Amino acid sequence: MPLRPPPGVTEFGDALRPLAWVTALWVGGSAATGDHRLGVSDLDLVALVDGPVDDERQAILRTLHTALDAGAARGLDLGCVYVDATRVPDVEAPHPTWTHGNLVQRILSGISRAELVRHGWTVFGPAPTAVLPTMSDDDVRWAAHAELTGYWTRAARRPWWWLDPALAELGPSAMARGRHTLRSGELLSKSDAVEVADVPPWLIALLRARRRGELVALPRLRTAMVTWRDARRTTAAARRWRPRQS
Repeated sequence: MPLRPPPGVTEFGDALRPLAWVTALWVGGSAATGDHRLGVSDLDLVALVDGPVDDERQAILRTLHTALDAGAARGLDLGCVYVDATRVPDVEAPHPTWTHGNLVQRILSGISRAELVRHGWTVFGPAPTAVLPTMSDDDVRWAAHAELTGYWTRAARRPWWWLDPALAELGPSAMARGRHTLRSGELLSKSDAVEVADVPPWLIALLRARRRGELVALPRLRTAMVTWRDARRTTAAARRWRPRQS
């Protein structure tokens, strides 16, 4: 656990703890790897629950998160996946997930699991390593492969998606992280990924500045074209990728 949790995490834990059906709260993503940037990074949290999150529980979570987003977690982009403990082994199982003001259904991806078992820390309850299976380097490679050949391949086949500034900004670091993990079986932080992104130096400089929290704008059309091409190259290579034979 870090010496000082990012703002909002302690308050969120205090809000969840009284719910007897929430048995653990874990911190993953950039806050787990030490790459969290206040005002820039999302907070990626995972809560373990003792059974399905039914309509009554979902209503409680909406009320709780709405209050936090207006108070202690205001502006922090605090998100949380609520994982039914009985469905932990199923990587494709969807779970209620609070993200950007809405409760939606999402999986706990292989990369998210890798971040938790390798770097995650516990706010309360058992540690991620006590619940989630360990992941070898090959397991992590396959998790990266699944993301590149799944969502990112769909995105690469839809060039108009890249006009969304959020996707265009995320793409270069996501592609760099995917390439690194396929090669090494190791995770790469978003800040380090920006430095090795396969995009022109002018865009790396802008992404680096935005990662520092500077209010610089990315040229929309130019950025969309560059990042879409990067995604096309990277996802095509991922579809051809095969693990090395030992």
